[in-house]
Amino acid sequence: MARYLVTGAAGFIGARVAELLLKQGNEVVGLDNLNDAYDVRLKDWRLGRLRKQPAFQFQTMDILDRAELQSVWESGPFEAVFNLAARAGVRASVKDPWIYAETNVNGMLNLLELCRLQGPRKFVQASTSSLYGKVNEMPFEERADISRPLSPYTATKGASELLCHTYHSLYDLDVTVLRYFTVYGPAGRPDMSIFRFIQWIAEDRPVRVYGDGKQERDFTFVDDIAKGTVAAVSLKGYQIINLGGDQPYSLLDVIHRIEALLEKDATLEFSDPAPADVPATWANITKAGELLGWEPQTGLDDGLSACVRWYLNERDWTKDVNTSDSF
Repeated sequence: MARYLVTGAAGFIGARVAELLLKQGNEVVGLDNLNDAYDVRLKDWRLGRLRKQPAFQFQTMDILDRAELQSVWESGPFEAVFNLAARAGVRASVKDPWIYAETNVNGMLNLLELCRLQGPRKFVQASTSSLYGKVNEMPFEERADISRPLSPYTATKGASELLCHTYHSLYDLDVTVLRYFTVYGPAGRPDMSIFRFIQWIAEDRPVRVYGDGKQERDFTFVDDIAKGTVAAVSLKGYQIINLGGDQPYSLLDVIHRIEALLEKDATLEFSDPAPADVPATWANITKAGELLGWEPQTGLDDGLSACVRWYLNERDWTKDVNTSDSF
């Protein structure tokens, strides 16, 4: 049985990664500061599933607290660190860039330092497809230009990638950076389009669309993301790898599919495009296939069906989750 550290363990992707590691027979130590960046009930729901597993240990902790982090390392060695703790979200980062810089750069730096000083030698870092911006040809390849980020969130993720490379180069840490493409699934983040569209249509609320709705996203189901993330633990050296669905869909297409699943019509309200949003994303996943033996397994229709079922099963509280832009 291997022992792993997963930061952001109550987060959308972190919880799924922890769950998969546990399913494989491993021991997982999970950290999360349980902040109120969005409705904490979602984090409690995810964490509740993990707490049922005897091989899961959880500590409420902020990765910005170096002294507290040190105490985690004193509990015993880890096989690898999965850093999924982050302030996420493009639009929210425009309002408060400071917290994004602190968590996504300084918090990650604390983890890298502890790995340098005390191990483990393997570090898996979550990154974002937002780094590809508006200037690169699709499908996006890992070697593309990421020097022109459009939001503070994206800039901090780019900085974290640079620091990861620095620690690999200076201290020979094995680091795998995973660029995630529009992750969705049950118990997803309420600032992401899928959760919002399902809630708004189910509850007969106007569906807010930034721009004309023709912008495309390479939607990737969270279980596929978790499998790729866990597979990355075996890689040596420094690698950057895309994990994406490999087929972009427009937002309007997604809305129509959700309408069909809920058997309800959406009332669309169009507004100006969000300046920090990219017009389209599409992952080249050749490298993921070659190095990880990974490819997405869940098609959009199956993934959306799972999201709708989860929402309706939890509707007594999910209907009240704040999905505005003001959290």
